[in-house]
Amino acid sequence: MTLFWSLCAALALAMTALLLTALLRGRRDTGPVQAFDMRVYRDQLREVERDLARGTISAEDADRLRAEVSRRLLSADASVRGDTGDVAQPRGVAIVAAVLIAASLLGGGYWLYSRLGAPGYGDLGLKDRIAAADQARENRPSQQEAEVQVPDTTPPDAPAEYAELVTRLRGAVAERPDDLQGHVLLARSEAALGNFVNAYKAQEQILRLKGDTATAKDYADLADMMVLAAGGYVSPQAEAALDAAMSRDPQNGVARYYGGLMLAQTGRPDAAFRLWDNLLRESSATDPWVPPITGQIEEMALRAGVTGYRLPETALPLPQTATPLPGPSQQDMQSAGDMTPEQRTQMIQGMVARLSDRLATEGGTPQEWARLIAAYGVLNNQAQAIAIWDNAKQVFDGNEEALKIVREGATNAGIAQ
Repeated sequence: MTLFWSLCAALALAMTALLLTALLRGRRDTGPVQAFDMRVYRDQLREVERDLARGTISAEDADRLRAEVSRRLLSADASVRGDTGDVAQPRGVAIVAAVLIAASLLGGGYWLYSRLGAPGYGDLGLKDRIAAADQARENRPSQQEAEVQVPDTTPPDAPAEYAELVTRLRGAVAERPDDLQGHVLLARSEAALGNFVNAYKAQEQILRLKGDTATAKDYADLADMMVLAAGGYVSPQAEAALDAAMSRDPQNGVARYYGGLMLAQTGRPDAAFRLWDNLLRESSATDPWVPPITGQIEEMALRAGVTGYRLPETALPLPQTATPLPGPSQQDMQSAGDMTPEQRTQMIQGMVARLSDRLATEGGTPQEWARLIAAYGVLNNQAQAIAIWDNAKQVFDGNEEALKIVREGATNAGIAQ
């Protein structure tokens, strides 16, 4: 720091000395502008003599040019004799101005740095900043520590009957801890109520029961619920779930979005911006991670040192977005809480069959087709899932946006890549 302040003081004093010297001298060394004109005119006279000697001009033209240039030379000489180059200025005014300039440069510079700078803070190069970001990532709070810091919020309004049914479902799942469908329904229900801690705990049981068959989406859903439970913070435990999702599907959009968010939270906005920008360019406006990225990426670009960033056209919002699919109904919850696993499976099969019949006769949205295909995958009815997927490709032939949504359901069912 001593070297820093010494250099700053030396530069400020040198600049002050230059300004004060020019101000106090009050004299210009270059002389009047007419002195420069006289040198030009003398050069022109010599050029006339050279042109005459080469024969490029006649004697009459040479005499005329000499007379004109000589007239201008005499006029400039008369102006020089009347201008000595001195600039008169009051000595007292110059001294006062010099003092004000010195005070502004030295005192003002120090005051500005003390307000906007970081006195006592050493230089932080790129390598040091990356090392600091890595250290922040290693030492950041755990999921449990983050949840404690989240302020209590009022959960979304839900009918008392619905909340009671969720309570009964919790009890039913507790009595049958190995009931996969019960945990799936419970995770969705807890998330719908805003109970994200309970939701991700139910999702952890889903992963336990699925074991090696768990998909990238299963792990991405777990990370999503953990981040929401921590108030938007990506904990080391959530990062582990993201890593598991990415290892199964490196193109998973949810995992890539939260991966960028984690990098931004740990001091790597440059890496976060690159990750989000690539994800936006590979996504469409209907993808669920696009709105949160578009709301933050311009600020992330500035933090990364990128100016003039513009959103990719594929990420621009559409005039109308798809309506989210509804969660389980109260009747579904009531039935699920009282049934055995076999009875619940039969109930789900009936719901899936009704949805299939309606899509076959009345048609439906791409989200509903994707939901139907994924449902058959959950029921391990791969043949029917493939048949529905083939039918959907015919229905939405030429509509790439719709096919992309339906393909996601086929991917979740394990019948498409």
